[in-house]
Amino acid sequence: MSSQPMSIAFYDAHPYDRDSFSEANKQFLYNIDFFDFHLDRRTVLSAKGYDVVCTFVNDTLDADVIAALKECGVQLVALRCAGFNNIDLAAAAAEGLRVVRVPAYSPHSVAEHAIALLLSLTRRIPQAYMRTRTGNFSINGLTGRDLHGLTAGIVGTGRIGKVFAEMLSGFGMRIICCDVYQDKEWATKHGFSYVQLAQIFQGADVISLHCPLTAETKHIVNENSLALMKRDAVIVNTGRGALIDAKALVHALKKQEIGGAALDVYEEENKYFFDDWSVDVIKDDTLARLLTFPNVIITSHQAFLTTNALKAIAETTLGNILAFQSGGELLNEVKA
Repeated sequence: MSSQPMSIAFYDAHPYDRDSFSEANKQFLYNIDFFDFHLDRRTVLSAKGYDVVCTFVNDTLDADVIAALKECGVQLVALRCAGFNNIDLAAAAAEGLRVVRVPAYSPHSVAEHAIALLLSLTRRIPQAYMRTRTGNFSINGLTGRDLHGLTAGIVGTGRIGKVFAEMLSGFGMRIICCDVYQDKEWATKHGFSYVQLAQIFQGADVISLHCPLTAETKHIVNENSLALMKRDAVIVNTGRGALIDAKALVHALKKQEIGGAALDVYEEENKYFFDDWSVDVIKDDTLARLLTFPNVIITSHQAFLTTNALKAIAETTLGNILAFQSGGELLNEVKA
């Protein structure tokens, strides 16, 4: 590999990205150009002349984009996130494009945000805040419930799922888990148990999603699974938007078949999340409907957004690029 600093086209850049990567790059000295637009079929030619493209969850790297990146001379796709469902890995392999990611940055950042969403939802914090801001100190209609003694169902016990489960255990909740790869030693140590997915939906008062998005997990929350849930159970999703069939969720909420939902992700978020739509019309009817429910909280994919996580993401991403440039082992490579 060349000893010259690699050039990086950085897509979907926000001020916090520029700050964290510019700081981390002081020890790498790469040539980074930050673009505020997404990488997709319309913008892919902007990658011409760069060695690396650095992308995020809402960039599109399908087969056509991959082929165009190859023609532009790009050698590496550096995902600055854990998920990789937005990239055609088979196409990348066929074109000889290597792909790396950030498998873990700060599991506590995501787990703590999930806790914040859950408490905000169950204790009606947003409604209380808006009342007191206008001088209304009435607490009528703000009745919540204790988490202590309830059952939490954790779908996916990777790093984030484990941290979240342990946090909820601290509230005095009973923890049941579901994962294809069961860490029974960890579960036994903490007094948790692994069960079948149906048991999660039937028995949990709080269901939290921490599994990756795959063909098997897409719409894992759907009309059938929602029908199994308790009428006062709530769903928390800080994983991937498409884990939930949003239209089915709207239907269940309208029929008052579940207690509520706290979402940091949404299946069709790429058009809206990270941008200001406060003076425009949201044309996604499902998202617009979700925003009207008093028992739904939506944040804009911000669970990762802590100084700790941003620092780890930047350092790992640039470290991945260095490993590629030096011909070393790509410990964080993603293969088809």
